[in-house]
Amino acid sequence: MTKPFASSADTELKTDTLEILGDGVYALTAEGDPNVGAIEGEDFLVAIESRATPSASRDWLKILREQTDKPVRYLILTHYHAVRVLGASAFEAGDIIMSNASRDLVAERGEEDWKSEFGRMPRLAKNAEEVPGLTWPTITFDTEYSIPLGGDRGTLDLRFLGRGHTGGDIVVWHDKTRTLFAGDLVEAKAALYTGDAYHFDWATKTLDAVKAYRSENLIGGRGAVARGVAETDAAVEQTRKFLNGMIENVGPVHRAGGTLKEAFEATHAALAPDFGQWPIFEHCLPFDVQRLWDEFDGIENPRIWTAERDREVWAKLQG
Repeated sequence: MTKPFASSADTELKTDTLEILGDGVYALTAEGDPNVGAIEGEDFLVAIESRATPSASRDWLKILREQTDKPVRYLILTHYHAVRVLGASAFEAGDIIMSNASRDLVAERGEEDWKSEFGRMPRLAKNAEEVPGLTWPTITFDTEYSIPLGGDRGTLDLRFLGRGHTGGDIVVWHDKTRTLFAGDLVEAKAALYTGDAYHFDWATKTLDAVKAYRSENLIGGRGAVARGVAETDAAVEQTRKFLNGMIENVGPVHRAGGTLKEAFEATHAALAPDFGQWPIFEHCLPFDVQRLWDEFDGIENPRIWTAERDREVWAKLQG
């Protein structure tokens, strides 16, 4: 029996939960939907991540405005995926910040990714007709960028730690509260989407660099906020376990001359006991396995996902 395509059958609204992690440090989680956050400067706000549409971003801003009325000076986008960036216009930010590599991804695959992701996750595309077009950064950087917050609020350090969830992921570090916004480089009790990933870099040196922060608060792309070094370490290692579980199951099938379907079935069987009940596991895994199979084929950079290619892979692996 064919499973409903991706998250097309996921119509249940999730509950937003605001967590205050320090003076002026906010995270909003939503039961496995994408997380967002914000940090107050002395007289301005830094928003971290957008939602998929302006309407969905306004829902987040309404919650945030119960805490502060400071204007949004910066909107930081940790990576490029349509559901993470296309609601950017709602923030009316002075500047939008991405890595140079993420900006290149917007140029390369922005339109295709938009159609692909809204097709996979229609519930997130609230009032999609309001999206004014692709989201482009006004500030980009290669490896490091800093935002002084003013007064005694410290500094935000943005860093590219290596390829991982995409080729352009950055993290956002607030040393004063030892808080790390890791984007989708880390998930806490949520499955990983790796369809645009560099699995081997991510599972090794990139996650090592994330873990080296020894953060007291870690906000991943989805799932709960991890609090305390033990929990943040556990979130990093859970992410690594998922990646290694894929590598250890796809690799042998590929080397033995097996099929993509066999690799998917082996990986599903291996990961489902630990991860199968977590958000978007069934949705993500076909695309994850296809990308890793491509890496074993020697395809270094992810192929562009289109709405048509999404359906083809889904039918082949989840049909």
